[in-house]
Formats: sequence, structure tokens, C-alpha cells
Amino acid sequence: MNGDALVRSVKAVGSVHGLRALRSALVRRRTDARDLPARGPERARVPGAVTDAEPRPGGGVVRFARSELHVRVTVGGAVFWGWDGAEPEPSYALAGRAPEPDARAVLEPDKDGGWRVVSERLTVVVSRHGAVEVCAPGGGVLRRELPPRWWEPVAGGRARWLQRSEVPADARFFGLGGRSGGPRLRDGSYRLWNTDPGGAFGPDDDPLYITMPVQLVVADAGTHLAFYDTTWDGRVLLREGEEGAGSGHDRPGGSELRMEGGPLRCWVVVGTPARVLQGWTALTGAPALPPSWALGPQHARWGFGSEHEVRRIAAGYAERALPLSALHLDIDHLDAHQVFTVDRRAFPALPRLAGDLARKGVRLVSIVDPAVRAERGNPVYEGGLAAGAFVKDGRGREVRGQVWPGECAYPDFTDPHARAWWGGLYQERLDQGFAGVWHDMNEPVSFAPFGDPTLPRSARHHLEGHGGDHREAHNVYGLSMARAGYDGLCRLRPEQRPFLFSRSGWAGMQRYGGAWSGDVSTGWPGLRASLSLVIGLGLCGVPYSGPDVGGFTGTPSPELYLRWFQLGAWLPLFRTHSAKWAGRREPWEFGPAVLEAARAALAERSRLHPYFETLAQLALMTGAPYVRPLWWGAPADRALRACEDAFLLGDALLVAPVFERGADRRAVRLPRGRWYDTATGEAHEGPGQVLLDAPLSRIPVLARAGSVIPVRGADGGLELEVWAPAAGRTGGGLVVRDTGDGWEPATVERFATRVADGRVVVERVPGGADDEVGLPVRVRGAAR
Repeated sequence: MNGDALVRSVKAVGSVHGLRALRSALVRRRTDARDLPARGPERARVPGAVTDAEPRPGGGVVRFARSELHVRVTVGGAVFWGWDGAEPEPSYALAGRAPEPDARAVLEPDKDGGWRVVSERLTVVVSRHGAVEVCAPGGGVLRRELPPRWWEPVAGGRARWLQRSEVPADARFFGLGGRSGGPRLRDGSYRLWNTDPGGAFGPDDDPLYITMPVQLVVADAGTHLAFYDTTWDGRVLLREGEEGAGSGHDRPGGSELRMEGGPLRCWVVVGTPARVLQGWTALTGAPALPPSWALGPQHARWGFGSEHEVRRIAAGYAERALPLSALHLDIDHLDAHQVFTVDRRAFPALPRLAGDLARKGVRLVSIVDPAVRAERGNPVYEGGLAAGAFVKDGRGREVRGQVWPGECAYPDFTDPHARAWWGGLYQERLDQGFAGVWHDMNEPVSFAPFGDPTLPRSARHHLEGHGGDHREAHNVYGLSMARAGYDGLCRLRPEQRPFLFSRSGWAGMQRYGGAWSGDVSTGWPGLRASLSLVIGLGLCGVPYSGPDVGGFTGTPSPELYLRWFQLGAWLPLFRTHSAKWAGRREPWEFGPAVLEAARAALAERSRLHPYFETLAQLALMTGAPYVRPLWWGAPADRALRACEDAFLLGDALLVAPVFERGADRRAVRLPRGRWYDTATGEAHEGPGQVLLDAPLSRIPVLARAGSVIPVRGADGGLELEVWAPAAGRTGGGLVVRDTGDGWEPATVERFATRVADGRVVVERVPGGADDEVGLPVRVRGAAR
């Protein structure tokens, strides 16, 4: 046992909780020793030589001496392959049924005894020994999978497997869920096991709360996404390639994936970054659309402690004329930390509080943890017992862990009946006046001073009827909890879209809501990690996310707090949050200068609210994240692929946060085209690098020439902010107006810009006699 870990555990949860956590961890270890069978001797296996092939719609089956490979190109261009009879379904990642095969794609013989499937967007080549190549239409190899290897217990049971892959020498890796050391994933080992790091984390901590076997690979030859659809524990070893000097040979980049079980099956989507994310969204589901108010500034603290304090914070924002959309109540508003309860002494009239705040435009959002205090007389626990909803061990006994309420049972969210029971419990939250929920501690967590702080690996789960243990269910626990909450809120309040975001999840979690960073450490490294997480999750299909502004655990300096606040103001989920011992996060607590700079950031966020609404709707329609890496529109630009300290917000804006203490200027890498400094109006030409002022009062933000950006005017109405195109160039933009908090579909409005006779012309597309712009237009970046 690690003594330092025990000390940290006791400090974090208190001496009583810490000692109980120690006892719980020892019980977990004994349970796994008893219920997990030893693997014993293993036999290695490789596919062997090809024997025959059978064409099928979209591809076919290639048989080898000791395995078989099913290859299918689907409608829309995504390609699937699975070894040993693995099919696309069932899958926690897919949204409904797998796409239909593309009948135009045909399996045909290739050279050297191999086989290939040719489609419109790619070619899949299978060698006679089981290597799989994905090639662009021009013939360039985007990804090469070497023949896999399995290790099977001689006595029978699940097989471990290894899949090595090669990518072009210039390729760069992104993705794998929420990684604090990215967004570009450098050489190293990355674990695929959702993990609470047990306190604050920084850029060197891995894994974290959301891991996904999703790689986005960007190279000169093209962009592709590879998804290995298995939920088991695993590890990815990445190695960037190296191009040979002169006539020297290139060393390709490499990925080595080792999984502890599950099917060996893979999806690959190729194309431009926008097309790849659109294809990925088509597979895993469109992102849940947040209500308009959830795109505004939000405030949280573990430690409000009372209704009086919540009212004081809301009044503080109002008195200073600072916009505020929501206040989040942490576990301290619950009765003894028990989910779906209220501490009536501290919050004697919560529905009235919610109503009073709502009339002022401020919603309440509630924390919801999965652990249920295992105590007779607790209505939630009694209901779970009656529903047979809790996780059990191999002997049929309830699995318990140690969390904030004490000794707890855990709902099995992989059981549809348990999800239905849990979803009905959200009625209590609605009755209390809450407008949304955030899921926490759902990796799931059981406090532990050593080992993984989660349930026994031998714990049994329903897994949609086929049954299995926690090794298979762990990574989809948070995803399945989000599904339970989202579906429940849809049933209970069908006229409104749910607002839900989660600390843990897996591929496809965007169907049910967004995510937040978790307990990021307070410090300049934590600030940088915040952006890495948002970009990485967006590239894995989760567009709505954000950090705890100011960091969760420490007390930021005024400068650090303000720089974090300025970053947060440009991210989808803009929320301050902190632990009860970490000090306050209200802007006025850091002095007059910080307050005024924060006011400016809030005003700009409010002015750009229609732009955020448009980005949310476009994410729903196309899967494109709000926050995009600089290479999004130019993946072949290697300098942009190396840039990790700035980002695009949609197509129109480039945001360059400040990550260094004392900095008042910073270098900014520009994509191709003209860019205007939104503070000064000065024009800069890309590609290239410029040095821009970054006083404490603001961070550099640039607008793309020709952009049309929907903004909120001085009278609160919708206006178009147009940045003048460069001479001889055109531009444009999209506007998608909010249709309310229900399910009304939105309409995309398109606008084009050009320069004619020295004047900027803005036109609605398609143009015609009746196609008036119909909105006030403000042109910036040009004299006329």
C-alpha cells in the first residue's frame, strides 16, 4: 500500500471516510482475488495465411488459417472490419443500427494473394497474412494495421489482443478522449480506463475521467479517425514518425493497442476534418443541443452551504450588472450528501429559491452522483432494492463502496430496468425547480488509498442482457448513467430538451449531453490543460465542454484567475467552480482591475451569444465542434498542426489565450488568409506568425476576413457583424436562430460577402429579388 496515497485520501475525505475507504479497498481486493479466475497458461495466435474469401454486400469475409476478417464499407463512406466474427452490433457507441453496406463496394482479388475493397472515398487492402491498409483514392496509405495477435487461456476464456498500426511519418495523433497533456498526443503510453485521479490533475496526469479508443490522425496524405469498438481496459502506445533526410527512408508513426478483452473490431472514417467528424457523428449520434441559457456564464462552488449564500451570490452578479445564466449546487445542498435529497435546514424552500432566481433569468443546476447510501429507510436505496437495480458480486451479494454519503450501493446502468428506475428519480430534481443536472463521481468512484478507486473488477453487470463483469462495464458506466438521466428527463418533461453534462463517459456520450474537465489543478499548467481537454473531446465528438474556471483545488492569483476567466469566456461551457477550501470564484473577489476585465469578457460573451447558438446548432447538424484546432481548415499545414496554444471558435474567430504569468504580448500562428485583430481592427496576413498585444484586460482574438458573425445588438436584437473581405476575395457565414428550449427544428440562413466598388456587399444566399438580408449589418475592418 502507498502510504502517501493514504495520507492524501484522509486529507481529501476526512479521517473517518479515509479509514472506511481503506477498509473498502481491502474488501475489493479480496473480492477480486476470490471471484476473478486466474488466467493460467496462454496460447498465442495470429491469423495465419489466407485460405479463401466470400464477397458480401459492401465487402466480404476473408478467411485465414486461424481467424477470419469481416470487411464492410458502409453507406456514407465509413469502413468497418472485425476479426473472429465480430460484427458492428451490439455497441454502446453506435446510435441505433449500424449503417447499411454500400452495395457499390465489392471485394475483389488483389496482388500477392491478398484482397481489396474499392469504394468512392477509400480502398481497403487485406494482405495474405492479415495486414489491413486504408488508402486514399489517390493510393496513399493513411493507415496500415499489421496482423493482430491474440493470447488465449489454454483452459478457455477471454482473449487479450494486440493491434499494431502504422501511419505516415509526418502524421500527428489526437483524440483518445479527454487528455490533459494534448491536444497533440506525443510519444508515450495512454491508458483506456476512466479514472478519478484522486485530487487535482495537471498536464502530466493520465488517465482521467473520459477515455476513448478513438484516434484522429492528421497527415499530409489526409485525415482519418480510427475507433476500436471495445469497452475493456487497455493501453495505447503512440510513437510519432520521422521523415528521412535527403534520400533516407522515412520511419512511420506507430500505434500499439493492447486490450485486456473484448472484440477486435474497428471503424475508420476518412476525409477532411469536417467530413471525418460528420461521419463520426453519423455513426455515434448527433450531440444533444443545450438550451440557449446553457451557453451563457455559469457559476458553481462546492460550499455554498445555504440558501442565503446562493441568494447573496446571485445578488452580487445583479448589483454589478454582470450577466449570469445559472448557479450550480454541489453536494453540500444535499441531506448528508445523499442523492435526490435536500438539506432542509440549509435550503428550507428550494423550489421558491429556484422560482425567484428563474424570474431574474438565473437557473439552478443540480449535481447528481450515482452512489446511493446503503441504509434501510433511505427511500432511494429501498426503491433500488425493489427494482433489483444495484450491482452485485459473483455470489449475488450487493457490491458496496465508500463515497461521500458513506457506505454506498451502485445502480447497474447497463441494465435497462435500472436505467428506467433511475430516470424516474429525476422528478424530485424537477420538483425542486432545477433546470439541469451535472453528473459527478460516475467513473464510478469508490474511495481507495491504493489501486483503482472504483468497483471490484469482478462485480457483475447486466450489459444489456449478455452479462459480464466490471472490466467490460467500467468505461461505459458514466455513458450509461447519462443515458438514464437523459431518457428520464425526456419522459418527465417531454416539452423541453434536457440539460445534462457529465464528468465521465465514453464514445457516443454526446448523444446525452456534454462534459466538463473535472478537478483540474489551480495553476498555470492546469490552465493549459483546460484547453487541451476541450479540443481533445471536441475531436472525439463531444462539442460541449469546459473547465472549472480558476481551477478546482487551489486559490488562484488575480492574474491567473483572470486569464482563466478570459479563456472560459470563449469555450462552450463557461463555468467557474471550486472546492470549499479553495476560495471563492466570483469576479469581484479579485480586485477592481480583475472585475472590470471580467466584465468586459462577460459582455463580449453576451454579445456573441447568437454566434454560440449558431455553433451549437451546427454541431447538432454536422458534428463540428465549437472549439477547433487551428489546422481544422488546413490539415496539411504542418506549422498549424504543431500549434496547441490557440484555437478556432467556429470558422470565423481565432482565440489566443495567455498561458504564461506576466505576459502582455504573445505570438499567434495564423492560418492562410487575412485576419483582423478584433480589438484594434489591424489586419494581418497568414499563413505566418504575428506578435500581438495581450494586456491584462483582454486576450488576442482575431476575425477571419469575409466572415459574417451573428451578434446581439445594443437593443438586444440580432445583428450581423461583417469583417471586410480582402480585395478580390469573398466570404460568408451562417446564422441559425434559437428556436426555444423545445425540439423545434432550426433553419440555416446563409450570407455571402464581397467587395464591389470599394464597398462591402452582404447578400443572403441564395440571392434573388426577395432575398433581402433583413437584419442590421455592421461592417468592420474597412473604411467603407
